[in-house]
Amino acid sequence: MSDIVKFEDLHDRILELRDEKVLLDADVAQIYVVETRDINKAVSNNPDKFPAGYVIELSKAEKNELVENFHRFNRLKHSTVNPKAFPEKGLYMLATILKSPQAVQATWR
Repeated sequence: MSDIVKFEDLHDRILELRDEKVLLDADVAQIYVVETRDINKAVSNNPDKFPAGYVIELSKAEKNELVENFHRFNRLKHSTVNPKAFPEKGLYMLATILKSPQAVQATWR
């Protein structure tokens, strides 16, 4: 896992997807200092906490568009799994489930 993401660096990671500002699961994992698989496991193990609008699974076309337009998403090019995106309410819900100190701190704000 790389260095902790600073708050002022978040604006560079925010994407607009389906008319919502979101962060992708890999970026959320880096912010909360967990693995991306932990993010996805939290969502799949707690479906009642992620109703419609709390998490967006990107379509294959959306994923391909990200890979084509943003160099930092090249790691997704050969992935068989479509990434998930989280709007603010999904990020907050995720932070209440994850156990990392960074995720816990996110709920204090």
